[in-house]
Amino acid sequence: QNDGRLRLSRQGVIFKNSKTGKVDNIQASELAEGVWRRVALGHGLKLLTKNGHVYKYDGFRESEFDKLSDFFKAHYCLELAEKDLCVKGWNWGTVRFGGQLLSFDIGEQPVFEIPLSNVSQCTTGKNEVTLEFHQNDDAEVSLMEVRFYVPPTQEDGVDPVEAFAQNVLSKADVIQATGDAICIFRELQCLTPRGRYDIRIYPTFLHLHGKTFDYKIPYTTVLRLFLLPHKDQRQMFFVISLDPPIKQGQTRYHFLILLFSKDEDISLTLNMNEEEVEKRFEGRLTKNMSGSLYEMVSRVMKALVNRKITVPGNFQGHSGAQCITCSYKASSGLLYPLERGFIYVHKPPVHIRFDEISFVNFARGTTTTRSFDFEIETKQGTQYTFSSIEREEYGKLFDFVNAKKLNIKNRGLKEGMKQSYDEYADSDEDQHDAYLERMKEEGKIREENANDSSDGSGEETDESFNPGEEDDDVAEEFDSNASASSSSGDGDSDRDDKKPAKKAKIVKDRKPRKKHPESKKGKDPNAPKRPMSAYMLWLNASREKIKSDHPGISITDLSKKAGELWKAMSKEKKEEWDRKAEDARRDYEKAMKEYSKSDSHRGERSKKKKKKQEKLVKGKGDKKGTTSKSSSSKSPAKGMSDSFKSKEFVSSDESSSAESKKEDSEDEGAASPPPSSEDSASGSD
Repeated sequence: QNDGRLRLSRQGVIFKNSKTGKVDNIQASELAEGVWRRVALGHGLKLLTKNGHVYKYDGFRESEFDKLSDFFKAHYCLELAEKDLCVKGWNWGTVRFGGQLLSFDIGEQPVFEIPLSNVSQCTTGKNEVTLEFHQNDDAEVSLMEVRFYVPPTQEDGVDPVEAFAQNVLSKADVIQATGDAICIFRELQCLTPRGRYDIRIYPTFLHLHGKTFDYKIPYTTVLRLFLLPHKDQRQMFFVISLDPPIKQGQTRYHFLILLFSKDEDISLTLNMNEEEVEKRFEGRLTKNMSGSLYEMVSRVMKALVNRKITVPGNFQGHSGAQCITCSYKASSGLLYPLERGFIYVHKPPVHIRFDEISFVNFARGTTTTRSFDFEIETKQGTQYTFSSIEREEYGKLFDFVNAKKLNIKNRGLKEGMKQSYDEYADSDEDQHDAYLERMKEEGKIREENANDSSDGSGEETDESFNPGEEDDDVAEEFDSNASASSSSGDGDSDRDDKKPAKKAKIVKDRKPRKKHPESKKGKDPNAPKRPMSAYMLWLNASREKIKSDHPGISITDLSKKAGELWKAMSKEKKEEWDRKAEDARRDYEKAMKEYSKSDSHRGERSKKKKKKQEKLVKGKGDKKGTTSKSSSSKSPAKGMSDSFKSKEFVSSDESSSAESKKEDSEDEGAASPPPSSEDSASGSD
């Protein structure tokens, strides 16, 4: 039913289960018969012992028969007999009981065999016997029951149906509570399955009796026992590992977890006389015992199951506890590093042995840098991620894993948490990142261009915007309310006096925003194109070949494939493309120098144009200043009705002043015409 490793030696046969780690050891002196036959998985070996147990191993090749047959003859003094199964397809035959096996035969050939230890229930009807089986969780399809029709016989006094059922029940794994329990523990808190249960201890099985469910657990299904201290140092976990698990509907419980308080004591009396206790338990138990409840339960279980109790080893976390607080899937729990594995409690419980671990990994926390994730991957490919572990636990856990010689995927420095994160931040990059390489190359080129252009074209951009020079003129040119404010500028109120200063401040903030977009113009189409990196040159040359090798490949898959090919490329081939990229960069620098020279000539011509425009703006501002003054002087003389025409008056004055615009631009240093009497009066005011 499970994979494992089979070892044949002179002393006997040893099989270790890969899933559970359980070891079956068959001594050579116990072997009674060996059968070689063809089965579904190639060929199989069936071994029968003298005490009636049957062991079956599948997965052999036909060519291995001679080797095994010679080995059995030489060391076990057994003939490895060849027996083929009957494949006629008949459904009537003879049932034979041999040891722990029920064999349905047609003639001398077996059709199928049923290990009676897999039978969970046997019921009888009229001329019929029904066998129910334990469900195998590892199989996709499980056989649940088989019905046998038993024809009536003429013999008196013997019911063939009852005889058949008794033969099955004598060897089957059917739990029947006969007699009194050795001891009973009342109302124990159970985490899985959840609830409070009375635990009744019988000689061969454990009975959990709850308000809703009952479970009967044979001691043969107990794999391991664990006694684990809680982080609060006030409680204890007692964990029982089961295979096969107990079932409730579709739920499987592979672990039975009991939670005890350390302060809870009990006095226990076994339901046996002292001689029976001494004979059966050989001093491990006494008739009358007292102590902590968790000690009594673990002591009784250890004696009955006859297995050692596993406790945490020498690991000690940051807070002094023997466990680490973490989260697995959606629930928070405790991870215990043991001497030979890890166990996590409690929802869902997980036990991982060191011998089934492929590697462990320390990963960055997904939500915060104050914690990290501890990942374990088994040799079967199963991955367990324990998240939200405090960063202070990193050093202790790393030292423990290192001491146990487990393979660490991202081994690096551990002097500080920051360094360790940097180490395994890069380890996740399994593929070549073409985009990142290209961005790095372009960043280098930008820095070089910035250094080259700072000597020449940088002066032009500095001169294009001169703060503090002719601020008032520009304010009147671009401010929509410039004329209105200037016309009322000579008013008597303090509000009018404050307005121009306020506007000048606003314009100063606005001015860089006006000029800023002019400095960020679009790319010059005549400018030389930046050179490509070595990877991009190779990709352009190899793109068609990759497409032909992988027809129908998408753009994203093509990029991934190209990254893999580039990463796998030899150093010599990469150097060839690096040389081409270096040549392209030199050509670009040469072209850029020539372009910057020609661009500087164009910059000087643009400087002259800008100076002319500034002079025009200045002249226009002077005109506006004179007209605004005249309008302000005339407005009080004409009265209130004329004051409403101040805007129209300014606009008409602007249109009339346009005629003298040409004259002002030609002769910049000429004196302005003498003002009228009204203008002079306003000026004196």
